[in-house]
Amino acid sequence: MDVIEQHFQQWDSLIERISTAYDLTYMDALTKSMELLLAIVDENDPETTNELKKLAKAISIDELDREQIRKLIHLLLLKSMKGAVQHQHVMTPDTVALYVSYLVEKLLGKQKNLTLFDPVSGTANLLTAVMNHLNMPIKAYGSEIDPTYIQLAALNASMQEHEIEFFHQDSLKPLLLDPVDLVIADLPVGYYPDDQLAKQYQVSVTDDHTYAHHLLIEQSLNYTKPAGYLIFVIPNHLFNSAQAKQIHTLIQQEAYVIGLLQLPATVFKSERQAKSLFILQKKADGVKAPKQALMAQLPSFKDSQATKRMVMKMNQWFEEEGY
Repeated sequence: MDVIEQHFQQWDSLIERISTAYDLTYMDALTKSMELLLAIVDENDPETTNELKKLAKAISIDELDREQIRKLIHLLLLKSMKGAVQHQHVMTPDTVALYVSYLVEKLLGKQKNLTLFDPVSGTANLLTAVMNHLNMPIKAYGSEIDPTYIQLAALNASMQEHEIEFFHQDSLKPLLLDPVDLVIADLPVGYYPDDQLAKQYQVSVTDDHTYAHHLLIEQSLNYTKPAGYLIFVIPNHLFNSAQAKQIHTLIQQEAYVIGLLQLPATVFKSERQAKSLFILQKKADGVKAPKQALMAQLPSFKDSQATKRMVMKMNQWFEEEGY
């Protein structure tokens, strides 16, 4: 049994005990277990807390590094979300997070430090995955409207000893944030209900609700420094929808397309849910578009040889383009 599996079983048992003791859902019990492991305990219930404290102490989190802790929390969150119907509550697969981390390293790895923002940070899985793979000082920010998710995100960051400033708000409203070097986001796909707020955006439409993922791309550009980068997980049909013209116009005006990498269909439950990685650079004086954008269909992650060949091709592209 590997170390993550062993810790998963111990932590899962603790969550189940908390769930029974307090009559909580698995996700709420996971939150409470993280508070216990960080010693933010509820003193109003000393008996249960003492028993649970012993169980929590048996889970040696100190033995694990940041990335192991992130993976462990990721697995527990996946268990807590089984049967969740809302697509925006589907977590970014780890393999996708690895590719995003690879792209960030290639584009910004030479920088001395980095400011990073995820406008739909959820439980902070993607944000912390990228932070764990970069060897530089990072000032990170996340925004999330869901109160449960932002609580989990803050605990997740604390357990991995990452300093992340979170905004508990609708990311399409103004943020108290200076523009950053990099925006990453696994965009939730769907319509945005507030037509009045949407009207303030260039990508808005008048005959229907505007797509939230289009609005988030525009808002992300607003909070990116000139020459900064943006990496989005987007639906494959982004440029084929009825509202494609508006987003196409915005991108042409504001940014250069660095690349579009289609993720393997095997990562997603259905073809309709299939996604790609969309990489942009915000326009600025002295910044040029790449001679040729990086376009690829990524192979199945299970095919290690094909994945190696693809990474070598991408490495060559980055070298030829001078990154």
